[in-house]
Amino acid sequence: MKYFLVLERTILFYVIITIVYRFMGKREVGELSILDLIVSILIAELAALAIDKYKESIFLSIIPMVALVIIQIILAKISLKNSDVRTILEGEPSVIINRGQVDFKTMLEQRYNLDDLLTQLRDKGIRSIEEVDYAILETSGKLSVFEKKDKKHGDYPLPIILDGKIQEDVLLQIKKDKEWLKKSLQEEGVNQESVFYAFYRNQKLFLIKNESVE
Repeated sequence: MKYFLVLERTILFYVIITIVYRFMGKREVGELSILDLIVSILIAELAALAIDKYKESIFLSIIPMVALVIIQIILAKISLKNSDVRTILEGEPSVIINRGQVDFKTMLEQRYNLDDLLTQLRDKGIRSIEEVDYAILETSGKLSVFEKKDKKHGDYPLPIILDGKIQEDVLLQIKKDKEWLKKSLQEEGVNQESVFYAFYRNQKLFLIKNESVE
């Protein structure tokens, strides 16, 4: 009887966790954010406890699971609309190699060492740092790489405005200031709040307007 209950709960929680991940909207483990990973670990622990303590009510584990999923969905929706919350929960991409130069300060801030960089470059078939024009450490931990031979496609687009918020570190990187940005937006006939996404590429500013603001 004991083994049957354990097997029954194992199958049940397999189904429940599968449904939970469908609600979370993730296709791959590599797509999990830090928040998703925390929820995943907690759900796994709750499932393990429920299977181990088969004599206790199954709802002692199901209720916390449901609560975690609801919290995760609410925070995901808030972060979708609020860039500050999204930054707190998920962090921001970090430029590790900028125009062929390794940014060791950023690597130190991200606790990302040279071995990590070289390993991920080799994983992408790149033999040397000298072959790289830009390398961006994404919030998922993956490294996005743009090789120097891709120069024919133009420079990497640097995001200056995201969801109406100015990325001051990017302005500093391209050696521009807020006055230049303000003047550029005025020339386009838009204000900062109405810009959903603006990026700088090949010495030009490109804009995508937020239609919901108008």
